[in-house]
Amino acid sequence: QTVYPTRLYALWGQRTVTPYPVPLETSSLNPEEVLILDHGMNIFVWVGANAKGVKRSKARLIAEKINKDERKNNAEIVMSYQGYEEGDFWEIFGGIPDEIIPSDLSVFRSSKPRLYKVNLGMGYLELPQVRYQLAMEHQTKPDPELTPRQRLLKSLLNTKNVYILDCHTDVFVWTGRKSPRLVRAAAMKLAHEISTMIHRPSFAIVSKQLEGTESVLFKSRFIGWTDVIKVDYTREDEKVIVQQDARENKIDLSAIFLPRQQSMPDAEALQLMEEWNEDLDVMQGFVLDGKKFVSLPQEEFGKFHSKDCYVFLCRYWVPSDAPPEEEEDEDEDQEDDIQCVVYFWQGHEATNMGWLTFTFTLQKKFEALFPGKLEVVKMKQQQENLKFLSHFHQKFIITNGSRKDVANIRSGKQEDLTQFYQIRSNGGMLTTRCVEIEPNPKLLNSEFCFILKVPFNNADSSGIVYGWIGRIANINEARLMEDMISTLFGDEYSVQILNEGEEPANFFWVGLGGKCETYEEDADYLHHVRLFRCSNEKGFFSVSEKCTDFCQDDLADDDIMMLDNGQVVFMWVGHQTSQLKLNLV
Repeated sequence: QTVYPTRLYALWGQRTVTPYPVPLETSSLNPEEVLILDHGMNIFVWVGANAKGVKRSKARLIAEKINKDERKNNAEIVMSYQGYEEGDFWEIFGGIPDEIIPSDLSVFRSSKPRLYKVNLGMGYLELPQVRYQLAMEHQTKPDPELTPRQRLLKSLLNTKNVYILDCHTDVFVWTGRKSPRLVRAAAMKLAHEISTMIHRPSFAIVSKQLEGTESVLFKSRFIGWTDVIKVDYTREDEKVIVQQDARENKIDLSAIFLPRQQSMPDAEALQLMEEWNEDLDVMQGFVLDGKKFVSLPQEEFGKFHSKDCYVFLCRYWVPSDAPPEEEEDEDEDQEDDIQCVVYFWQGHEATNMGWLTFTFTLQKKFEALFPGKLEVVKMKQQQENLKFLSHFHQKFIITNGSRKDVANIRSGKQEDLTQFYQIRSNGGMLTTRCVEIEPNPKLLNSEFCFILKVPFNNADSSGIVYGWIGRIANINEARLMEDMISTLFGDEYSVQILNEGEEPANFFWVGLGGKCETYEEDADYLHHVRLFRCSNEKGFFSVSEKCTDFCQDDLADDDIMMLDNGQVVFMWVGHQTSQLKLNLV
């Protein structure tokens, strides 16, 4: 099996970019740059927070060329954005750094590559320098528009000769197909001697380039030596499909004309919930506390915070597929197999540090405990897996802030504030969530149920919690509301259930900031609204529909989204959307 050295490349140039090696250190990760981390069968394209989109696209195209020319299309290309790097990325650097101080990478650029021709003289080797800057060195006259520096051309390389290209951080030995065997062997020894003659960075290497199989890094040093690869580099996905043949532009708009996806019927949702929970043997919860994950108390299952990260280890029974035993073995118990799924949940205000901490700590422990039986599912707030949601029996509560805020309020270190929750199920019973929203009376809606906590901040009473039932609210959600209030606040607050129109004039409206005479009296848009994604991830422009249970985090900043509420169609353009997509829309 071929062993590929792990190297980090920065990019140089505007119209035509040239990759050049830089130290494999975190200090090379400059927010203004896009870098390529070549780790054999994994090629990472790291995108700095302030990097330009054009350079990102060109970097990915270079990674595609490396995969095609040097890895036989077997490597995986991973787009890694600053602040959202995966654990595998940091593992190559030896771990997550506490701080990154970017260094100047321009010092590693070689502005004047030197080309030498290896000749076999009278009992000794000759190494004359090819002065490619001069027109007389070229067999065919170079383009007059090329400056002397730009005259390093492929046509300089003769198939009967061997050449050494010194680029300071790389020394290449190019061998022609018809070159003498003796010169080839001597050239490699000579290249190693040249490499040690002057001071070079520790990551500088000597590599052999056989005619017809040159590396992308070697070819990038020559003007105009780029193989055209049909890749749609406007895509943002981790893998880019290479188009094998030229074809006419294809557009797929069929999703727009298909019927709207319907919510799951209650009977089907209840059946799924029952089946998934029957298969569940054990569920253990963990929450990120500081820099490590700690066990989550059982009473906090179902209560999530937008600034925290949670991990749930679920062990499921999987019925054995073995054939029935013989009659004499009927008394023996037939063991079922198990499947372990780890659900990682990240609040929309939480940093990516939780995911990195998980991959370096808990995930490795779980993989050792359950080798070959572990599946990891990463989820973000309000984009949860339906099977995961089913384990909380419709009591899935999301509160703003962190768990520490709750502890600080109870200890008196932090003032208790008004909290306002909305109970909502966009795609059926399984998607029922109780989410904290801004305490604003204009957000009331007759088709939903709401929970309002008004603190008193005095020694006599903690405060009061109102359960508000809209005039046309879902009956199931109204029944769940009391259980959710109990889960959220326990016995600390007095509870009052209100129907719409029965609101007391004192604390209810005061808690919401004042009485509001007009608010939405229905949510009819829920029965019509559709979200479409316009993308070219399949190699051609297509429109696909998101599920009915979508939220703001489903807006992809590298695509164009269309929201149809039954009356108006809104077009949302992500800030990283390519001009090509805009033209097609």
